[in-house]
Amino acid sequence: MAYIGPLTLVIAGLTLLDASMHLPIPAAAWIGLLLMLHGSRSLPTFVAPPCLWLAAALILAVSERDWIPASGAAYLVVIVLASFTLMLPFAIDRANGLFASVGVSATLILPVAFVAVEFLRSRVLPNATWGSIAYTQYGVLPVMQIAAVAGLWGIVFLMTWSASTLDLAWRHGLASSAARMPLLTFASVFVVATVAGTIRVAIAPTDRPTLRAAAINRPIDLFVPGEITRITEGRIAPADRPSIDTKLATLHDWFLDGSRREARAGARLVVWPEESLLIFAGDEPAFLERARRTAADEHIYLAMGMGTIHLGEPRPFENKLVLIDPTGRIVISYLKNHPVPGWEASIMRLGDGRLPVVPTPEGRMAAAICYDGSFPEFIRQAAASAADLLILPVNDWKAVRTAHFQMHAFRAIETGIPIMRAGASGISGAFDPWGRVLGFSDFFAPGDRTLTVQVPVGGVRTIYARTGDAFAWLCVAGLALTVTMM
Repeated sequence: MAYIGPLTLVIAGLTLLDASMHLPIPAAAWIGLLLMLHGSRSLPTFVAPPCLWLAAALILAVSERDWIPASGAAYLVVIVLASFTLMLPFAIDRANGLFASVGVSATLILPVAFVAVEFLRSRVLPNATWGSIAYTQYGVLPVMQIAAVAGLWGIVFLMTWSASTLDLAWRHGLASSAARMPLLTFASVFVVATVAGTIRVAIAPTDRPTLRAAAINRPIDLFVPGEITRITEGRIAPADRPSIDTKLATLHDWFLDGSRREARAGARLVVWPEESLLIFAGDEPAFLERARRTAADEHIYLAMGMGTIHLGEPRPFENKLVLIDPTGRIVISYLKNHPVPGWEASIMRLGDGRLPVVPTPEGRMAAAICYDGSFPEFIRQAAASAADLLILPVNDWKAVRTAHFQMHAFRAIETGIPIMRAGASGISGAFDPWGRVLGFSDFFAPGDRTLTVQVPVGGVRTIYARTGDAFAWLCVAGLALTVTMM
């Protein structure tokens, strides 16, 4: 019976944290972390970790059903690992025992552990930064700007440091001498960070050169359910080939005609979503010639999300982005480097690990595709090459479209590079280097799903782009030192 109160706090905190990841509700994540921590610290040392892990597993198993692209045993494995990595920082904090002491150093154990675990998880597990609590702060621009200095990890540190500091005050009283210095230290850092973030956004220039860009989408009624998947996998029966060829020819005309329409409406850059232009490998050269003529005739940059199918091969799928300049020259032909674990990874050919950046008269343009954007260290290559615009075609599903769209605002802030995002089955949109939304269009909304937007061209220098994950590695070293001293 003595465990009911702490367990209630843990469950309430997990529920708030989970809700903040899905909706999001930024403040709920801060409150949820505090409740989880206080409940965990109120349980016996050897009871807290399994209780927290079990509660997290049950809540995630229900809430992540439509988010995780896995089923059966694979889904359970993902849930077990996610629950374990969420529980681990609290277990380290509980086992350390320093939380019972006072002073600023006692409040740093949890944030150091949380950053280290989240960071190492992003480097080891295939889900990368998906599930980071930093993403719950989307929309709070002053807090989001911390990513320009320390990446997601600075935001994670501040959130979890808030929990450990407020828990100390909870236990000793807000007015107690034990809580005074930790509260003052945290409050000073919090105020400096948020005021600096507010100023950074407030003084952001608005007179930067812009490029009129458009993102167009595929027709919604051309293919029957499951047909795109069969084509992508190369599972085409000979008897079905004529009808498939007819549909693909209609698809090709749709995108080229749509690109001409947007060009004549003033677009200088037209982007197609990820793998939206499906084509058999033997037909690709002729289509690329048509696309080159379209770009040259209309004087546009044409960024095509393409899925090239090699029939009869073990890995038949090339997920690529081809960028053609206004002279009709192919300047980028990029293969996606990070497939979504599971189905896509089983059929997709991988790129060479490099993110391409090409100089143009309008600025240096970079290209990545969908899941590539979940890896900050990969996208940082664009900043290292002084890119002025990142073109990012994606292909989502309905349940994750909002969260995935919001994640890419953080990539813009980290690198200081504006992003033009074209989404199939998701949200097309554009961000400036400060993570502000310039425009968006939802595939699932009624009416025309074309996005037109003025995208600023030109990057801004950020500390994170220069130092990378140095702060996260510092936390890893801090955790290692903490564990050796336990």
